[in-house]
Amino acid sequence: MDPYIEILNLSKHFGQIRAVDDLSMKVLPGDIYGFLGPNGSGKSTTIRMMLSLIRPTSGQILLFGHDLARDRYKTLSRLGALIEKPDFYNYLSARKNLEILGRLSNISNLKHRVDEVLELVGLLPRAGSTVRTYSLGMKQRLGIAQSLLHHPDLIILDEPTNGLDPQGQKEIRDLVTSLNQDNNITILISSHILFEIEQIANRMIIIDKGKALVEGNVQELVNSQDRQVAFVLADTAAGLSFLNETVWAAKIIKSNQERIYFKINKDEIPDLNAFLVGHKMQIFAVEPVRSLEEFFLQITEDEKVS
Repeated sequence: MDPYIEILNLSKHFGQIRAVDDLSMKVLPGDIYGFLGPNGSGKSTTIRMMLSLIRPTSGQILLFGHDLARDRYKTLSRLGALIEKPDFYNYLSARKNLEILGRLSNISNLKHRVDEVLELVGLLPRAGSTVRTYSLGMKQRLGIAQSLLHHPDLIILDEPTNGLDPQGQKEIRDLVTSLNQDNNITILISSHILFEIEQIANRMIIIDKGKALVEGNVQELVNSQDRQVAFVLADTAAGLSFLNETVWAAKIIKSNQERIYFKINKDEIPDLNAFLVGHKMQIFAVEPVRSLEEFFLQITEDEKVS
């Protein structure tokens, strides 16, 4: 099956500024695809080119196997999107807002479909409330409901948790996972919140200054590098004193009263554990502290050095 999104050597220049620079990436059917990068990295510019809102300087965008430049209406009809903060008529109800938008898109069986999408995003009990009474998180979910009205195979969400409190962020993550797993919708979600993507995405790309730094399976990318691991010992001071006289001393990066932190390859973790046990060190816990955020900082720092 063709990728739902395939970007080939895409660039966008604004005068001397290269907002997107020779970017290539693929979103496969069934993905929750994390589109990661710091603010100003080119994510929103790339998304606007995917949606045919701005023209690329060079390169090609294929949606569902079709060239966006030649088959714009055919391809975009299978795609939904939420770009930044959704706008609605605040004095109208959520249901009425969606009905207006649905008429503009010629959605069949509109009233039934509006109730369907409101139920999908958890807003059906508040469907009759005016949008002005909605929290920011509820408005974001209403924006996602709008993107689902025409039964898309793929939706693009641009920073959907931006500005939300932790509970609102979790609700959006849970909704994204549910839409993907329970409703077979492929999702591209852009974010600079790295923990968020690590929680829900199966594949990702990290870009910086418009360039791709790395793309692939989230867990494989995170696990391919050395990571920080904390060992919790019954006697931390004794353990640290002992380890400092061994080859493992070079792996220690810091310690405190409760934990000794190592930068270590995943294959070395059982060896270190066995070594400590073999020397009568009592281990209470082994805690990975490796994260996608650490991974991102590492590869962006490597890019600056190179």
